[in-house]
Amino acid sequence: MATDYDAPRRDEVDLGEDSLEELKARRVDSQSGAVDVDEAEVAESFELPGADLADEELTVKVLPMQQDEFRCARCFLVHHRSQLAVERNGDLICRECV
Repeated sequence: MATDYDAPRRDEVDLGEDSLEELKARRVDSQSGAVDVDEAEVAESFELPGADLADEELTVKVLPMQQDEFRCARCFLVHHRSQLAVERNGDLICRECV
């Protein structure tokens, strides 16, 4: 059941005073006939604030691989030597890929 969190809250005393007919009428009114909505089409219409990064230049400092690190031959991630599981034919493989 959908809940409108923006609607003003009502006390429990007020909720008890609603008649059955009012509750049924509200239930029928809140049901929508538009069920088949293309989510991708709706998502394209939203524009996030600050989302235009066309003129933004991103810079990241890249460090070279350290002496105590290795690059896994399967996932190609750089790991600490403590994550080394096995060395096969000169290929170093991390614990996650074994």
